[in-house]
Amino acid sequence: MAETMIGVIGGSGVYDIEGLEGAEWRDVASPWGAPSDQILVGTLAGVKMAFLPRHGRGHVHSPTTVPYRANIDALKRIGVTDVISVSACGSFREEMAPGDFVVVDQFIDRTFAREKSFFGTGCVAHVSVAHPTCPRLGAACVEAARAQGVNVHDGGTYLAMEGPQFSSLAESKMYREVWGCDVIGMTNMPEAKLAREAELCYASVAMITDYDSWHPDHGEVDVTEIIKTLTGNAENARGLVKRLPGLLGARRGDCPHGCDKALEFAIMTAPEKRDPALMAKLDAVAGRLL
Repeated sequence: MAETMIGVIGGSGVYDIEGLEGAEWRDVASPWGAPSDQILVGTLAGVKMAFLPRHGRGHVHSPTTVPYRANIDALKRIGVTDVISVSACGSFREEMAPGDFVVVDQFIDRTFAREKSFFGTGCVAHVSVAHPTCPRLGAACVEAARAQGVNVHDGGTYLAMEGPQFSSLAESKMYREVWGCDVIGMTNMPEAKLAREAELCYASVAMITDYDSWHPDHGEVDVTEIIKTLTGNAENARGLVKRLPGLLGARRGDCPHGCDKALEFAIMTAPEKRDPALMAKLDAVAGRLL
């Protein structure tokens, strides 16, 4: 049994975790650059916790400029085993209303201006993201949300767009009617792919703020309304996070879904052909195998 360490990546409106014992903001160096911010570490109900504000405190990073690789590497480097992503999103479904949460289980990645892998020339690897989130971790998030009194939807497809602008009406209708997506956001990709490469269990809690632009009664996205909903969502998100240590426990076995073995057969480059400089950068992400 290994020691659990829950890593929370906070999105818009969620910039800390309340109630951490021994809490301190820590600098974590990564060979992939500087993370979005320092990482807040401590314990909650006897379980180690780490919190990283995705956009940085004060919201300084746009969705495109978030240093996704550095963030995931830094969390893995300090011992995180389970990553909970919290993010704001728009909804394509009438029944998925502002204020609701969706525990996402699928993604369509429409981002194009971001580095999406730790691997490349000098060490090629191909991981499966057929099922990009961890069902065990997702189930804990659903249970925690229900206990918090949140209307939560178990499963949904998240359309990751580049941003920073919101969708056009034509795009919104296509994502909803043709592609069958449930929610839309700007930050879960390549985060989920990188967590899989780093052999971390990953769950995504998408907090709905609006109906994007498809809804005939709501029109275009209103940032003022989004901010109002964000405030309530952030409070519920903090409550959800506080319940996770009791659900996940201080010790954990191997992931029953294989998240912690995602690289087992993924690395393709022969050992003698691997780039030493890249291998050095992979020490935390792929250290189990390399």
